[in-house]
Amino acid sequence: MSDWVDARVHEIKNWTNVLFSIRVKAPICPFIAGQFTKIALEIDGKRIQRAYSYVNSPNDEILEFYLTIVSEGKLSPYLQGLKPDEKLMIAKEACGSFILNSVPTCKTLWMIATGTAIGPYLSILQCGNDLDRFENIVLIHAVRYFADLSFTNLINNLQKKYRKKLRFQTIVSREKISNSLHGHIPDLINNGALESVIKLNINAEDSHVMLCGNPGMVHKTQQLLKDTRSMKINLKANPGNITSENYW
Repeated sequence: MSDWVDARVHEIKNWTNVLFSIRVKAPICPFIAGQFTKIALEIDGKRIQRAYSYVNSPNDEILEFYLTIVSEGKLSPYLQGLKPDEKLMIAKEACGSFILNSVPTCKTLWMIATGTAIGPYLSILQCGNDLDRFENIVLIHAVRYFADLSFTNLINNLQKKYRKKLRFQTIVSREKISNSLHGHIPDLINNGALESVIKLNINAEDSHVMLCGNPGMVHKTQQLLKDTRSMKINLKANPGNITSENYW
């Protein structure tokens, strides 16, 4: 990870009592949509740092990060309590290979996320580079409660931008909500419900699945796709159908 630079808070946006975005300005190096960086504060004489993915396009002046407040956390409650123009630190250079450059061309690109892990996909979609390689893009966001579905306006605007190319489906696990699927991602793939509502199939011939979020979801979905769809992990030296990133 690179040197640290000073950042200043532009805005704290509270989506719920546990979800918020921190938007900052900082003189960082250019990054690639889908990458992450580290944010830090000096707390009680110690530098506390955590990794967070960029939500914004690399072209944006304002840098945005989407966080969950961990009640006993060493950093997130302090970040949520910052005020506009207060200072924090951010790593100058980004990291990570959860980017479109690593994804082979295919007919349908599935972007599947749980919780705050939707962030990298929003960065990729807002950037827009290299998406012409895919005929269909499917964005899936799984959360516990309906209130956790942040960025609704942004996603609606992205659907208008990409028209029929971008399909969006929400999944809510602890409530039954109209127009949202109810359950968990591996189960909804296994029973066919997800593909039925999207009206597209996940297969090794013309699909690529990006998975980002809860490590349990990532592992179970990877295994399901390998066992039932003959898909394989995407590696630099051996291209496959599944690209994944655990979000903690």
